[in-house]
Amino acid sequence: MSDFIVIGGGIAGISAAARLSHLGRVTLIEAEAQTGYHSSGRSAALFEETYGKPTTVALNTASRPFHEGANGGVLSPRGLLLLGSADDRAAFAADLAHMGLEEISTDEARELVPILSDHADRAGYHADAWDIDTELLMQNFLREMRGNGGTLMAASRVSAIAREGDGWRVITPQGDVTASILVNAAGAWADQVAAMAGVRTLGLQPMRRSMARLAAPGGHDLRGWPMMFGPGERWYAKPDAGALLVSPAEEEPVDPHDAYPDDMTLAEGLYRYQDYVTPEVTRPIATWAGLRTFAPDRQLVLGRAVDAPSFVWCAGQGGYGFQTAPAASALIADVVAGRVPEIGADLARALSPARFG
Repeated sequence: MSDFIVIGGGIAGISAAARLSHLGRVTLIEAEAQTGYHSSGRSAALFEETYGKPTTVALNTASRPFHEGANGGVLSPRGLLLLGSADDRAAFAADLAHMGLEEISTDEARELVPILSDHADRAGYHADAWDIDTELLMQNFLREMRGNGGTLMAASRVSAIAREGDGWRVITPQGDVTASILVNAAGAWADQVAAMAGVRTLGLQPMRRSMARLAAPGGHDLRGWPMMFGPGERWYAKPDAGALLVSPAEEEPVDPHDAYPDDMTLAEGLYRYQDYVTPEVTRPIATWAGLRTFAPDRQLVLGRAVDAPSFVWCAGQGGYGFQTAPAASALIADVVAGRVPEIGADLARALSPARFG
């Protein structure tokens, strides 16, 4: 028997399992053969402290010291460049203000990214945006969990969940697991896990986001380039291992599934990106998609279910799972341990499932 069962082997579940492993025996259950297979394995992986709702920004801020220093840190410099044109002045101004960017000249922008076209007639920038080594972060948390006696059950899709007294029995092809606390970190499948457990669902909605990997435009060395955004986040581009990731940044509501890109949506996003650069967009090296799952108010859901206090939600990460993971997982441990939340009681209440009544 375990003390805690965590369902979901993405960054939310891995980090929660690591934190809980200091409080008792943890079993982490993942449906796929490897951790981080779905959304966590398809993330653009940027730490941008000002990105998201105010509660998300607060989690980002609380997570920053961990990202910078724990186990040697997982951040490396990237920078963020917002590009705009005469057609989208209002959206550009709103993004500039919201993200706390400094407006710079187009000449300065081209020093950062030399392929910008004349369509880009305004720009905003700051250096305080960082790549996250997502694989290292996940492996650090997994080592922490295992070092405290925790167990990973991969390739173990949950087929049923039953309440047993004050605890839970989770049934998988690898065998049954019992525990007094069940943590739902199942990402796009979190509402399905709740329904399986007889817990009231919250209306979580998975959203598809498509991505293309392009060869380095013009053969440039991209290592020092910042991440680029279009106004209103209608596209973004990010250097990655010598290539360029480009996304239309769409949010298409879908059912939970192993996501795949929509070709037409991807083409539209590449067309919007093409306006801002001079090299012709060529056939992608690869394409894929991921799911970003949001609660109705687009804030994370962290805490005990109102109708089942031994069922703990760790869901609704949207596109903020990696950058919020240190603080979100610490809150889960504080809630389970009955401690005063390190992030503060007001923020903990704002993220609690109790906000849905």
